Amino acid sequence: MPIPTAAAETVPASRLAVWGDPIAHSKSPALHAAAYQALGLDWEYTRRQVTAESFAAALGGLDATWRGLSLTMPLKEEAFRASATRDPHAELTGAVNTLLLSDRVSGFNTDVGGIVDALTEAGLDGARQVRIVGAGATAASALVAVAELGAGHVEVSARRPERAAGLVMLGERLAVPVVVRPLDQPTAAAELTIATLPGGTELAADTVASLAAAGGTLFDAAYAPWPSALATQWSGGPAVSGLGMLLHQAVRQVRIFLHGDPMVPLRDEEAVIAAMRAAL
Repeated sequence: MPIPTAAAETVPASRLAVWGDPIAHSKSPALHAAAYQALGLDWEYTRRQVTAESFAAALGGLDATWRGLSLTMPLKEEAFRASATRDPHAELTGAVNTLLLSDRVSGFNTDVGGIVDALTEAGLDGARQVRIVGAGATAASALVAVAELGAGHVEVSARRPERAAGLVMLGERLAVPVVVRPLDQPTAAAELTIATLPGGTELAADTVASLAAAGGTLFDAAYAPWPSALATQWSGGPAVSGLGMLLHQAVRQVRIFLHGDPMVPLRDEEAVIAAMRAAL
């Protein structure tokens, strides 16, 4: 980030955006616009397609009118590396989905809190045997979330089990045993399966059948399109979309952009959340 000039500092930092690749499907602009309207703030929130390769240059090209960014795939690790400071959830997961831009770049992971809030809202916060499908940044956030909710055992189902080594180490830090299995070979029954695969991912029918047979309720981080291909084929129990996660992680982002802290509630927060929910 360039250091703002004295003249630039007089311009209100009121510009925000969500970056990712792809990005056209994102509902974040509608969510954030609803929040800032409810809060009486004349802030701009847009979307921009940014690849991992172009992220550093795009970030460096922002001026002092920019307040912050939301980041989605494949930029969460890039944003982590770009952050001068990081919150505890970002440090645990190695992933940043929110950047607060001021005299330094501060990184946050609001996905963890978003998953916690969404699972709690859906009545799924009591699961002790959990399966996580996938081994990327969202899987790490899901692991931290279920650990905070008291999960006693987590099985990770991954196409390439070797990619999940970091999740096993993260489980050790969280004192939650993590076992990794190939995607098409789930073992122990789970009360809750959290899918962290990109929206539009299609799995073989026999793989879905194996997961569903041992999987209980499906909480799918995907929300566009919905139902996801996995949810359409799910037979192990109810299927819940990732819209709740999207909503609640965005609430924490708004808190950050307004207060610099994801834990400081917004003014009349219930009304703001209602406006955001209506925008979905």
